[in-house]
Amino acid sequence: MTTKKTPRIVIVTGTSQGIGQAIAQTFLDNGDIVIGCAFSALEKAPAAQQMLSDYPDRYFYYSVDVTRTEAIQQFVDSAEKLFGRIDVVVSNAGKNVFKGIDCEESDWEHNFSLNLRSHWYLAKCARPALRKSQGTIIIITSNHAFSTMPGCAPYNISKRALLSLVQSLTIEWGPEIRTVGIAPGFIDTLGNQAWFDSHPDAQIARDRTIKKHPVGRIGRPDEVGELCLFLASDKAGFIAGTTIVMDGGRSAIMQDEEDL
Repeated sequence: MTTKKTPRIVIVTGTSQGIGQAIAQTFLDNGDIVIGCAFSALEKAPAAQQMLSDYPDRYFYYSVDVTRTEAIQQFVDSAEKLFGRIDVVVSNAGKNVFKGIDCEESDWEHNFSLNLRSHWYLAKCARPALRKSQGTIIIITSNHAFSTMPGCAPYNISKRALLSLVQSLTIEWGPEIRTVGIAPGFIDTLGNQAWFDSHPDAQIARDRTIKKHPVGRIGRPDEVGELCLFLASDKAGFIAGTTIVMDGGRSAIMQDEEDL
């Protein structure tokens, strides 16, 4: 006799597109309930509309500006009220703030508000519910946390700081709450395509990037979703306080051929 699995209540931020959308889809396909959010209003988020249509009883979407702490608190409160608990938080929302180290102060502040503070505050707001469920926090950072390229500040600086956030949440909130990070590299999303499109020839830029990956391709959003699903499971119960690099071997290369 097969015992019916109780669906988990999973919060995922940044679900309107890209990696966040794929993470939400993966948990939904697993039978879980996903409460997602993104900056975009629902009428401007076709992917969210599709998931609402496909999973009317298991997917919920809120438009949230995660640079506003009061908006994060309202979102978490609303999410918990829906089902009375929260089991998993995937803190994914963010964007590339590639302005260079000489960026304006406004760029610096926006970057840290979105790409660092929002993750910390989301965790703080969800902590009471996660303590009750003995839940898991997964923070999505970037391979830029480990090594970066010219012009990618201040984004890479905030992503590096998320490594320490994962560590601190683990050692201060464990064992009740387990925290782990994921650092994706080049993932085939609209955001990365926009970076390719910024070059004179987008296809040449894409091909050049692919050649820098030992696996011979760039990543897929669903692969990040599958890793989240594993890390949120009991099978990953001994993984905590660390950030897993998911970059197709890109960071294993000491230098590129054109630099030789």
